[in-house]
Amino acid sequence: MTHSIFFTEFWDRHAPVLFFFNYVFPPFSTFPNASIIHSMTHQHAEQKDLMKERASLTRFAWLSIGAAIATITLKTVAYYLTGSVGLLSDAIESLVNLAGAVMALIMLTIAARPADESHVYGHSKAEYFASLVEGILILTAAVGIFSTAIPRLLHPAGLQALGIGLGISVVASIINFTVARILLNQGKKRNSISLEADAHHLMTDVWTSAGVISGVAIAGFTGWSILDPVLAIAVALNIVWTSFQLIRRSVSGLMDAALSESELNTIAQVMIPYREKGVDFHALRTRQAAARRFVSVHMLVPGKWTVHDAHHIAEDFESDIRDALGGVVTVFTHLEPVEDHLSMEDIFLDR
Repeated sequence: MTHSIFFTEFWDRHAPVLFFFNYVFPPFSTFPNASIIHSMTHQHAEQKDLMKERASLTRFAWLSIGAAIATITLKTVAYYLTGSVGLLSDAIESLVNLAGAVMALIMLTIAARPADESHVYGHSKAEYFASLVEGILILTAAVGIFSTAIPRLLHPAGLQALGIGLGISVVASIINFTVARILLNQGKKRNSISLEADAHHLMTDVWTSAGVISGVAIAGFTGWSILDPVLAIAVALNIVWTSFQLIRRSVSGLMDAALSESELNTIAQVMIPYREKGVDFHALRTRQAAARRFVSVHMLVPGKWTVHDAHHIAEDFESDIRDALGGVVTVFTHLEPVEDHLSMEDIFLDR
């Protein structure tokens, strides 16, 4: 992207004054440079809105924390009433939910910070750390469940007060299900891997609880005490799989993996009308940093075009990519003459 260094520095220094005059004196908007000023104002407003939106996600993390505290309390009471190791495993997973929610809150707060001199691309990758840590915590919970369930498998014990204990567990599961649906919806809508990870974790807890509650009920009413630790082990295995999925996705983001195939196809579709105008493309590189996506590409234009014309084509292309992908997308284009053989030699990352 091409920008005037002079105008950028001027804007950074005098933006507050320009905002004041434009608000107090509406005729100012009729000055010759008003369109440029309004354009820059809009861009700055977009960035502020972005930061405000990311910061607003923390309220969902607080919701998750509240749900985790409530379910830990309920499931612990259910365990003490029944003596079920299956319900204990359920309570342990809720404890991990709390740790994960706290981690998500911290990382969402960091991710909402605007870019600075040390982090010129922003802080959005912080969300991957929340997802990664939550995956590790889930794995730790699985180890704890295994260590509790295996001794009970070797030495089965009877269950007590099943009616009240299972009823309490059902209430806890309803809380988790409601919060999980809210977090998953907002995570997908706002492209937040932290909220999605927390939501998937909660949904895992919900399905786990459903299985445990059913199994413990069957074990209690049939006298098959061994079914209780078997269910706990099954819960642990499911948790291990969820942990693997979260860790894999987080590492992929931290390693700057390319955008998905569907998004790359979207970019290819945007290129078609420009190719028809005589523009070619190469050295396409993409990556995602949680809510923000980056697209970099070389645009090869006819050498007879003026710099002015080529620049405007590049600006249009960048705008079309942002509109097609949606969300927060940073697009970098590098203009080259299509007839120059040197244009074909700079497609490598380290050139």
